[in-house]
Amino acid sequence: MTSSGRTSSSLPLYHHHHPHHHHVSLWIGQTAHQSSLWPCLLFSVLLWMTGQVVQVSASHQHFHPHSIKIPGDITLGGLFPIHARGPHGLPCGELKKEKGIHRMEAMLYALDQINSDPELLPNITLGARILDTCSRDTYALEQSLTFVQALIQKDTSDIRCSNGEPPIIRKPERVVGVIGASASSVSIMVANILRLFEIPQVSYASTAPELSDNNRYDFFSRVVPPDSYQAQAMLDIVKALGWNYVSTLASEGNYGESGVDAFMQISREAGGVCIAQSVKIPREPTAGEFDKIIKRLMETSNARGVIIFANEDDIKRVLEAAERANLTGHFLFVGSDSWGAKSSPIAELEDVAEGAVTILPKRASIDGFDQYFTSRSLENNRRNIWFNEFWEDDFRCKLTRPGIKLDPDKKKCTGEERIGRDSSYEQEGKVQFVIDAVYAVAYALHSMHLDLCPGSFGVCSNMDPVEGRLLLDYIRAVNFNGSAGTTVLFNENGDAPGRYDIFQFQMTNHSHPGYRVIGQWTNNLRLNVEEMQWSGGDKSLPDSICSFPCKPGERKKMVKGVPCCWHCELCDGYQYQLDEFNCETCPSDMRPAPNRTTCRPTPIIKLEWNSPWALVPASLALLGILATSGVVITFIRFNDTPIVRASGRELSYVLLTGIFLIYLITFLMIAEPGVVVCAFRRLLLGLGMAITYSAMLTKTNRIYRIFEQGKRSVTPPKFISPTSQLIITFVLISVQVLGVFVWFAVVPPHTIIDYEELRPPNPNLARGILKCDMSDLSIICCLSYSIVLMVTCTVYAVKSRGVPETFNEAKPIGFTMYTTCIIWLAFVPIFFGTAQSTEKMFIQTATLTVSMSLSAFVSLGMLYMPKVYVIIFHPERNVQKRKRSFKAVAQAARLSQKSSNEKQNGETKIEPDRSQ
Repeated sequence: MTSSGRTSSSLPLYHHHHPHHHHVSLWIGQTAHQSSLWPCLLFSVLLWMTGQVVQVSASHQHFHPHSIKIPGDITLGGLFPIHARGPHGLPCGELKKEKGIHRMEAMLYALDQINSDPELLPNITLGARILDTCSRDTYALEQSLTFVQALIQKDTSDIRCSNGEPPIIRKPERVVGVIGASASSVSIMVANILRLFEIPQVSYASTAPELSDNNRYDFFSRVVPPDSYQAQAMLDIVKALGWNYVSTLASEGNYGESGVDAFMQISREAGGVCIAQSVKIPREPTAGEFDKIIKRLMETSNARGVIIFANEDDIKRVLEAAERANLTGHFLFVGSDSWGAKSSPIAELEDVAEGAVTILPKRASIDGFDQYFTSRSLENNRRNIWFNEFWEDDFRCKLTRPGIKLDPDKKKCTGEERIGRDSSYEQEGKVQFVIDAVYAVAYALHSMHLDLCPGSFGVCSNMDPVEGRLLLDYIRAVNFNGSAGTTVLFNENGDAPGRYDIFQFQMTNHSHPGYRVIGQWTNNLRLNVEEMQWSGGDKSLPDSICSFPCKPGERKKMVKGVPCCWHCELCDGYQYQLDEFNCETCPSDMRPAPNRTTCRPTPIIKLEWNSPWALVPASLALLGILATSGVVITFIRFNDTPIVRASGRELSYVLLTGIFLIYLITFLMIAEPGVVVCAFRRLLLGLGMAITYSAMLTKTNRIYRIFEQGKRSVTPPKFISPTSQLIITFVLISVQVLGVFVWFAVVPPHTIIDYEELRPPNPNLARGILKCDMSDLSIICCLSYSIVLMVTCTVYAVKSRGVPETFNEAKPIGFTMYTTCIIWLAFVPIFFGTAQSTEKMFIQTATLTVSMSLSAFVSLGMLYMPKVYVIIFHPERNVQKRKRSFKAVAQAARLSQKSSNEKQNGETKIEPDRSQ
């Protein structure tokens, strides 16, 4: 399979033995005069489209021959980036040893293997036309025109040589399929031409998702998975690391931009990951461009993860800029296959690159290729027209050429050097895929030959020429074990299945940093997180998230337009966390739990007997009950004595009963609320005071009427007998009782739990209060009748203040009423002023019961204690006095009136006439 390495294309434009510009102008000149030759015109248009590149490359051609020709029955095209992009407008630059020479030699190696295999394409030799793309899409387009020239029919009937003979035109070889290209931008440019001429194309390295469009690139296939799979794998890595906020960085061009676009689209569809920044690196970055990029990435410093689809040079310059910005260890790079496991982008930048996770299509080193390539020499590899240049570059020596002076700074090549022995060698990562691409076309041709040329040796008429669209169908149908043992096949879009190795650049010690396989992706991710380590050897997973998870009891308040960013807001007050995004107010009978994730029942309280708020009123009430009982017992014991009889026994017992009930209500107000307790509270709360003040009002009214009547006549007023007094008292009392029973009928007594009264801002202090259905207003209404009686009684006491103190109880009753009014006036602000207090119920209950007890004490002390004192300690005073007639009372009233009139000139003490 060896042949002369310097065989060139038959098309004059590409023949490196002739001046380039001469043949271009001649060829175009011919077509200008032959307007009937439309194929030539079409080709002229194609040449014109790339004419600028052609002109630029003309001067460079002698240094970089354009093609390798391997003869064969069937010819395959090959596109490889033998040289880098040229500087300053030159199409080609320095030699690319790995991506160029290794990959191209892999195609030659695969052709050798296929042609020596008796089972695959027997009696058919595969040849090749291999071109250099110089890593530039426009230059590659120019070169790829070589593949289609044979398909352009030329009419030479009118062309004659100068001697009149027809010209002898060598027919160019027909390329049935093309292996390549490497860069996605080159493959896209070439695919647009090849599809016009129905030439199938199989790439070994182009991964742009755009090439999966079977409508636009229907003749394109690839043995590497598209970046959409890679983007999915990278998204799965990001999610596995718990990141949800990352930036993207792409080199301008098809590979970088389409890779990032695929990642962004997949992340949007999958959800859960947001893009903080999407930065593009220009094709021709200006000075300081990468520092600006780092500065921009730091605008969202929480997005430490950076998804990077960039070429090697851009990756290196990004790492350098990060180091300059003193951000070593801040960024967490997730690199695409353009980074892979390469050492060149991270050389001398290991500290910045530490922890970088990279991805590479699953590959294996092909041992057969290693043996083949390391055995190549200047003598046995003459078919590779770029091998001399590789040799000089690899061994850093200089080959002697006639007419070229040897550079004294470089040693002379001996030709005895050996690859891998005298130079470092490591198989380039895409070698496997180059071999698989060549084999895919070979297997497709083999299947086609079996179907179209059954039993025939060599290429039969049915395969001459090979129909491109039919060959494409056979290529898409192949299924075989590739050079690395993995299955090679294509889906309906011509894409290979996604199989990736996942690497992390680790520095276990600073002397031996390197890439370590930490997982793989084959439609789903298998990642060994425990084997990962980050900057400084840290094993804990770093964060790349916009917002940290909210604590229990906090809701997420989303940032508009960024679903991964939020603010955490505490569910405050009586709210609890309903779900991730909402707080809800607890029901009125509940309060939030300490972590605010649910509600819990509000504790129910009541006034306990051991509370100070209960002990003080209960003690006073008990003392009052004992005192009242003592008075009643004394009165019963001395019922017929003059003092008891003079005090009006009937009304006194009624009044004492009222005082007793006033003391008794304290215990009902403290007792645990129930239906019976609530009923008695309603009944007795106002009844005790109504009885007391009804009796007092009857007494003061009787005294007032007697003395008022005495001023006018000696005829006694009506209804002053004991029976009349009792009737008046019970009539007054019945009004209170009737009101209570109407209340019973309208709203039957019952208990309630009041959750609003003790619901302060701090829900931990919230309590439900078990109470009777008596609001503050209903308590005041219940007491209002008694207050009316009290005020009326006070008015009569004031009017009767001039009555001589020797007559009945007018003045003691007056003092009682004044004091009582003062007590109740103090009660109102205390009762209503504590409405906002957390102990409102306790304070109000204590205030009410103490006020009532004090009122009872005043009544008991003013009216009955002096009598009891006389009865017990001075029985000698408890004697019958002469009965006074109404006439004597009338005379006393008149004297009292006269005395009050004379007081304006000075005090005059009028002694009543006791003789009557």
